[in-house]
Amino acid sequence: MIIKKMAVLILLSIFILPNLFAQDKPAEPPKYGWQKSMVGGINLTQTSFDNWVQGGENQLAWQINLNGKFVNDQEKTNWANTGKFTYGNTKSGKEQAKKSIDEIKLESVLTYKLGVLINPFVAVTGETQFAPGYNYGTTPKTQLSAFMDPGYLRESAGVGFKPNEIVKTRLGVALKQTITSDYPAPYADDPQTTKIEKIKNEVGGESVTDVSWKISENSLFTSKLELFSALKSLEETDVNWDNVLTTKISKYFNVNFNFKLFYDRDISKMRQIKQAIALGVSYNFL
Repeated sequence: MIIKKMAVLILLSIFILPNLFAQDKPAEPPKYGWQKSMVGGINLTQTSFDNWVQGGENQLAWQINLNGKFVNDQEKTNWANTGKFTYGNTKSGKEQAKKSIDEIKLESVLTYKLGVLINPFVAVTGETQFAPGYNYGTTPKTQLSAFMDPGYLRESAGVGFKPNEIVKTRLGVALKQTITSDYPAPYADDPQTTKIEKIKNEVGGESVTDVSWKISENSLFTSKLELFSALKSLEETDVNWDNVLTTKISKYFNVNFNFKLFYDRDISKMRQIKQAIALGVSYNFL
């Protein structure tokens, strides 16, 4: 059922979105060379009470974001490198501060242009977190993860399809490594064996669809849908779908809405959802 739904999403991204987002502007001549961008932001929420009869609890929440993109576009090749770094904390009342968001993601894609819409590519992706993660439902709290524990690496090769500047999709064969150290379960360890595996290697198929749609002068919608199916269990598809809608209020202030869906049956049989709305300050470094 999940594979069928993901297949529908891919077909929509390839055949419908290009027509939906089609623009009538005349084509501009290509600009070759490096294109660089680095955007950082901070979101802060603070609430304090003193002799407040209606009740309430002091709260402090903050989040730091840094997104970089470095693309070297030439006549025959395109080398795109992206990085996403996010970390946030929340403190409520007298409770200790807790991590609210934590992500490190790097991607490098080298595409060879054949002069048609479909072009071959090779790609490398890495993903982990900055700080330890805890289960606060136990006393004392129980650590569940750490930096590169788990860490995810993927190497893939295949063909990419880019009908316009808004939508691009790639499909290929991929190798996936899940790396752990102190916390192999449930990330890398196989519960069906007596040995504790700290590294898991998988071979399968990968599909990645990116959407970058400038809805208006001040609003940008970005979406990244990543699918991976291991050869040994093609009926199970790992899903990582990250959506961000950013609206600029002024030169430095913007509102961000983030919706992320994650599914990996090896970690949990239930799909995981994260949603966040934030108002903050952003700055373009490049």
